Amino acid sequence: MVEVRAVSTRGWLLFAAMALLWGMPYLFIKEAVDSFSPAAVVAGRTLLGAALLLPLALHRRALRPALRLWPWVLAFGAIEMAGPFFLLSHAEQTLPSGLTGLLVATVPLFAALIAVTRGDRSVLAPARWIGLVVGFAGVAVIVWGPGLAAGGATALVAIGEVLVVAVCYAIAPFIVATKLADVPALGTITVSLAAVGVFYLPIGLLTQHDVPTVSSTISLALLGILCTAVAFIAFFALIAEVGPVRAPLFTYVNPVIAIALGVVILGEQLHAGLLFGFPLVLLGCWLAATGGRIRVATAAPPPGPPTTPAAPS
Repeated sequence: MVEVRAVSTRGWLLFAAMALLWGMPYLFIKEAVDSFSPAAVVAGRTLLGAALLLPLALHRRALRPALRLWPWVLAFGAIEMAGPFFLLSHAEQTLPSGLTGLLVATVPLFAALIAVTRGDRSVLAPARWIGLVVGFAGVAVIVWGPGLAAGGATALVAIGEVLVVAVCYAIAPFIVATKLADVPALGTITVSLAAVGVFYLPIGLLTQHDVPTVSSTISLALLGILCTAVAFIAFFALIAEVGPVRAPLFTYVNPVIAIALGVVILGEQLHAGLLFGFPLVLLGCWLAATGGRIRVATAAPPPGPPTTPAAPS
């Protein structure tokens, strides 16, 4: 019989912190792109995040193993950060922040599809297939809801960009699991952030034409400090406290935070498509990722992907 360990008070506090830290990025991105170009947002948040994580990575001697496998680390950074961070920033010039956060939450759906193509027969369980159908039905309800009709083709393109982000977030952990399994996650993330920041810095400087507002500047700083550097440190602490299998479960709360912040702070509307599609997406993601299991056994061997999460959006 497999023992299921109770979550400590510290574990619950870390769960709450992660739900908030990775539910907030969509609000900050929405505010940042008001006066920063998408490339400038990517450059700013990644360079700031890398600068704050670098001392910790050096202290834990996590950089050298990552640098030894730099081609795969760069590949991970491109798929997990360079593409998604830019696409999210560009999409949020059109989409509400809450909707963006919900669409990114479809990552488990795409991860399940990728697992099928890799021959993982456990994904063929009926509950997981039902989850895929329900989840993508929820996305369809949201996309074709009356709240987005006014956006026309521009809104559909932005939705497509966010769904591409979800696909990237589903692919990247497989790179970690197969090519970077022996590299400390902190080293992989720090090197990736630095490389992406250096790549986007000249692009950001060339595309930045407006004078940044105070609100956008503060949002960009918070995006790099709280939602990148602090969030990863908290996530590593969460893994140590509850294990790599349970740690990513807070991601089911992230879209709730994103939608709530968008409504309360930015005054975004809850249209009918979002109200009906939201629970379908969450239910579908849960079924696709867990097969309908409510409790996760901590003694189970930790799979590769959950140990290195999708980067903060």
